[in-house]
Parts: sequence; C-alpha cells; structure tokens
Amino acid sequence: MNLLPKSHKEFSNKDYWNKFFKKRGNKAFEWYGEYLELCSHLHKYIKPKDAILIPGCGNSSLSADLYDVGYHNIINIDVSEVVIRQMKSINANRKNMQFLCLDATNTSFEDEQFSVVLDKGTLDALMPDDTEETTTIIDKYFSEIKRVLKFGGRFVCISLLQSHILHKLLETFCDKSWMFRVVRCHEAEQKNADNGDGTTLPVFVVVATKFKVMPQLILEVCLAGEKMVRMSTTQELAGYIKSAQDTAFVTNGLAKTNLHEDNEVTLDLIQPGEENPRYTLFIVDQKQKQAVNKYAVFIVPQGRESEWLFGTAAGRRQLQDSAQFGRLVVAVLRRGHTFGTLDEVKEELAHAAKMLIPHGFTGMIPFLSLGGDAGQRVQVAAGASAASGAYAVEEVRVEGRALRRLVFLDNQFLVQSEAALKEVKKKNKTKLVIDFGHMSLYHSFICAGVQLSKRERTHVAVLGLGGGGLCMFLRKCYDDLKITAVDIDPEMLNVAKEHFELKTDECLEVQIKDGLDFLKDEVAAGRKYDALIFDMDSKDRSLGLSCPPPQFLRDDAIICARDVLTERGHFILNLVCRDTELHDTIIETLKTHFAHIVSMKLYEDVNEIIFATNGETKYSSERLEEAAKSLNTAARSKRLVNVRCVDLKDLVQSANIIS
Repeated sequence: MNLLPKSHKEFSNKDYWNKFFKKRGNKAFEWYGEYLELCSHLHKYIKPKDAILIPGCGNSSLSADLYDVGYHNIINIDVSEVVIRQMKSINANRKNMQFLCLDATNTSFEDEQFSVVLDKGTLDALMPDDTEETTTIIDKYFSEIKRVLKFGGRFVCISLLQSHILHKLLETFCDKSWMFRVVRCHEAEQKNADNGDGTTLPVFVVVATKFKVMPQLILEVCLAGEKMVRMSTTQELAGYIKSAQDTAFVTNGLAKTNLHEDNEVTLDLIQPGEENPRYTLFIVDQKQKQAVNKYAVFIVPQGRESEWLFGTAAGRRQLQDSAQFGRLVVAVLRRGHTFGTLDEVKEELAHAAKMLIPHGFTGMIPFLSLGGDAGQRVQVAAGASAASGAYAVEEVRVEGRALRRLVFLDNQFLVQSEAALKEVKKKNKTKLVIDFGHMSLYHSFICAGVQLSKRERTHVAVLGLGGGGLCMFLRKCYDDLKITAVDIDPEMLNVAKEHFELKTDECLEVQIKDGLDFLKDEVAAGRKYDALIFDMDSKDRSLGLSCPPPQFLRDDAIICARDVLTERGHFILNLVCRDTELHDTIIETLKTHFAHIVSMKLYEDVNEIIFATNGETKYSSERLEEAAKSLNTAARSKRLVNVRCVDLKDLVQSANIIS
C-alpha cells in the first residue's frame, strides 16, 4: 500500500492527510522517532505542569506517552477530522487530554495561553518548499505560535531542518526577543536506522524560548555529547547544521553500499566550537567474499600517522587486506589536540564507528591498534613563513624511541624532516640531543649516491635544507666533504639551527636562495659539483607530484643540473610522484640529458631515489653494493652507527637500472 504522497507539496494538503489516516487506520505513524528516543530532550524543555499545545498531532502516540508519564495539560490539534476522531477514541481514557480539529495557522486560543508548543514534523509537512504561497502559510503558523506562547515559553520543534526550513526558523526566531537552540537527536536517527523504516537523516530538536528584549542575540547548538556551543551568527549556526547533514548523507550511503576497492572515503571529525579536526577517518572496503571479518576500526597511535601503512591509500589497503576486514575504518589522531587513554579515544570514536557500520553487521565493533596506548605527541615549536606556511616542530615516541619532526601543516600527513633523539650525560646531568646517525631509508640511499661521487675533495650541493639532518650526517661522516645547502626559506635555517642542531662552518654553508637561481648562477660562474641533490617538497600537489616542485623537472632545470656537475658527477633526485603518466614523462626527460640512470623505489614508502650521471661507468648492482659498504664503513668509523646506515639488500634489491 502506497502511503507516501505523489508530490512533496501534498504534505501540506488537508485532503491528503484525511486519505492517509483512513488508509493507515489506528496504526501510529511516527515522524522522526518515538517518545523513548525523544524523551531525554523533551524532558529538559517541558515541565509536567506546562500547558502544552501539539499542532499537527496526526495519530502519533507522543502526546499519549507524555500524558502517561505525568504531562496532563495537553491540547492536540490537527486539520484532519479523520485523525481527530481516531485519536479521541484511542485516548478516551486520558480524561484531561484534548483533541481539536483546528488549523494551526488560525487557532481560537487566547494570547499567551501555552508554556510549550511542541511541533513534531508539522513544520516540515507545512513547508515542503519556499514558494511565496508556502511562505505565506508558514508566516501565519509562526505568528500563531508567537501569539499563544507565554513569556518564557518554548517552541520545541522536531525537524530535519532542510535548508529552506532552517533559513525560515532563523529568520523568524533569531532576534533579541528569542533564545535559539538546536540539539541533534542521535537516538531518533539510530532507531530509524535500526528499523530500516523512515529517515536516517539527522533529526534535530529546535528550542526557541520567548523573552522580552535581551541585551544580545543568543544562539546555541549541540551536535554531539552534552556541551552547548555558543554561535556568533546565524550563518555560523547554519554552517554547523549543514556540516552534520552532509556527513550524514555520506555515512548513510556507506551503510547501504560498499566502496569500489580502488576508492576510499575520508571524513574529518571536528568538536563543536573548534576549527581543527580532532580525528580523520579513512574508510576502505573490500569484497565481502574475500573478507574473514566484516568490520573494524583501527586507531593509529599519535606519531605513526605518517608511516606508509597508515599515511597512504596503498598502505591502508594493505592493512585491510592483511587483517581481512570487509570494511576497515582507519582513525588518525590529529595534531593540536590532547588525547587521553586508548580507551578514552575508543569512547570518543564510538558514535562515528556506529555511523559507518556496513549493512548486515551486528554485535560489538572491534577496535584495533598498535600497543596499548594512544601514543604521544608534544609540540616543541610552531611558526609560519611566507615560503612554507604554518609549520610545527614536535616530538613523538614510536616503539619506544623519541623522534623530533618538522611538519608543514598544509600537508599534515607528510613528515618533512625527522631526527632521533638520544640521551647523553654531561656533568651528571642527562639531556636529549640529536642522534645524527639516525636517518630515514631514503636519506641513506641518497648518501650512497654521494659515496659514488667521492673523490679526494668532494663538493656536494643539496637543494632543500629541511631540518638539516641529511647535511649534518654527511658533514660528520666525511671530513673531506664540502657541502653547500640551498633553501628558499630563511625560516627553515632558523628551525634547523634551533631545533635540529644544524651547525654551519667552512665545510657546511647554507645559502638562502631560490634553487633555480642557484643553479643558473653556478653554471654561469663555471662552478662544478661532484653530487647535486634535489630534496625539496612541492607546495602545489595538484599534479600528483610532492617532491620536487615541477619547475625543477623541466628541461631547462635538468640541463642546469647536468651542466653544474663534474664529468663523473651524480645527479641525485628524491622523487615523490603518484601520477604514473607524469612519472614516465620525468624519466624520459632525464634520459634525454643523462646517459646512465638507476632508480630505487622504496618498499612501503612514497619516495623514489634516482641517480643519474654522464660518467663513463654504468650503474650496476656491484657498484651500488660497493658504495653502500663504503658508506657503512665511514659511518661506523665516525661512530654515527653501530652496524650500518644503509642495508645492502634493501639498496640492491630495490635498484632498477633504467639506462
């Protein structure tokens, strides 16, 4: 039996409702939840002694439920004679409760007769659109509400708050004679979702309280938990509501379908009143027939969000495949917030986890993580520069080791520089200092390329300073090395010196200069380098290229890179490119200008290290292995490492000799 209107406009049509209730009979039709889902909110704003008006009561059992728990002063009205006869019969035993056939836009009640007007879906039914005809009806409806409410009385409206309805409510009730509050009713949403009947869109309770003129406009919203957040403008409040509705649209869709296996959905969870996300959720699906388990949430401890397994789509896919979950939600704890225990994080994520449950899942939601805590992240410094934007220097603990990191906040899941910290004792005092022997895998590969370039007096140029860890390792590893580091951002030099213990001297200089200008000037001056390293990030990631900036991979820049090298010099490129077509174009450009090229793609990492040279000797596995052995020997002799800084197997097995 079709009980839904042919057109949304029929919601405001009297004849439609008479036919509807005749077809439906005495079975209650509940818009947006029943008493049990709504009572926690209603009891806050309605007192048992209040005089209550329920316009558009329909055949809802809400007024009967309120009556049965002590709310005896209730008048119900509806435009449908059919439903009023039905409700009088059903509620004959509730002696003091009245059911009247009245039009809510034109009642016969006295001024200020009621303490509460309780609207459950009536406004949504009366206002299917914002045409002039509809708006005229709503103006009459709101005028009646204002007229019949006492000072201190509340208009309590349960609604989906479609944009045109919210706009009209804000326009009507947001002045200094009303306090306006919006609360989200998660219980009603969950009940509808569980039943598979009715809407699973966000359900809101609007409370407009009538006052005499107040000193200021009061707007409040509560979309999660109990905390009310004060809004400054109606535009801000509307933005919060729309955000909740947009998120629900996505999560409702995810509950009913599976993502394509190559896709993932990202959601930010923001606490009301704050601008920065507290959590970021990555949702990945696989075919159910391949999954042993149906659903789980994996919490990434602080400090580990940049690791390949958690910080890349490919890594998260592998995490899901290894755990064999049909749907896996990977939850990242964002910087700028304080987190409690792992159990407290689970409790905070519980509601979001429920919203993302796939169809057919029942039972407790498994929460997975690494270890038994939520990790640690401590901000050491923060700042901003014209070149790099906002940045943070922070300390984290990963598997018991303290790490100091530089992060550019426009790309928070990428660590720009990382240094390990170690304890040293001086004068019976222990302090943490930078361990220059600790390097990332891709930096160790770069250093192997420098070893290939070694001769009696080696001169190396490094474009991209970062925290200076690569330069400081090279400086301490080789006594006969002259290093010129180049960075466009003077703030990075300050950060490297203050927080990563960079020390400049006659063997390590830093030039603050545009890298392209540096190359052109060095070529013009005839200065030559045994190794040239590109290790700078790109601020424009729209091309799928994170390192280096695209202008450094154009023909003119590569020609300068070639010409600034000695006859046997090596060009060393840290390449992070997710666009396969662009990647192939970059390789073709390099092949145009260099005779020999070898690429090393790091397993479980986004970096690819490329060596290129026009020297007589070709790249080979034997040559790379010998360079790695020599590098390890040099690092051990300087006590930078105990065993090795580069693994021979990693280097040789990842090598792909291109030409």
